[in-house]
Amino acid sequence: MSRKILILNGSPRPRGNTAALIESFEKGAAEAGHSVERFDLQKMNIHGCLGCCGGGKDPASPCVQKDDMEKIYPAYQAADTVVLASPMYYWNITGQLKCAFDRLFAVAELDPGYANPKKDCVLLMAAEGDGEDNFAPVRALYEGLTARLGWKSLGIVYAGGNMGVGDIARHPQQLREAEELGRSL
Repeated sequence: MSRKILILNGSPRPRGNTAALIESFEKGAAEAGHSVERFDLQKMNIHGCLGCCGGGKDPASPCVQKDDMEKIYPAYQAADTVVLASPMYYWNITGQLKCAFDRLFAVAELDPGYANPKKDCVLLMAAEGDGEDNFAPVRALYEGLTARLGWKSLGIVYAGGNMGVGDIARHPQQLREAEELGRSL
């Protein structure tokens, strides 16, 4: 069954290690017949959530703020699977990804009970550290987020040992893992 996959790329580096993970994942997903729509959040004009709870009035434009989230909302609403892609910054996802993800609450506001749309989810993360301890805070965030949203995790690729731009080329197994994950959906 073909999936509609939304990738939210939280990396500020257009040709960095996270981008390489995404490209490998996209290749596998395309080979499996899935459609993929990717948003490079660093290039977009997205403002932080106002916490106003004023959205949810218009399914075509759920948030009161009118910025580049308007491009993401239709893809998010149509997606079966959401891929959160980010380098690790201070043992967390980047601000770019957090900002955009917070703004998805406007879609939950479309439901009178604030129910989030049910999605499958994937996490792709590049990081300098590569030990289990290094990824524990992100794992807690991801597992907490998916549990509270009622989303199903389809897989995680933690690509450690990648500090500098292009370091991931020295770890082809990480790129293969991302590709295989995309293909397996």
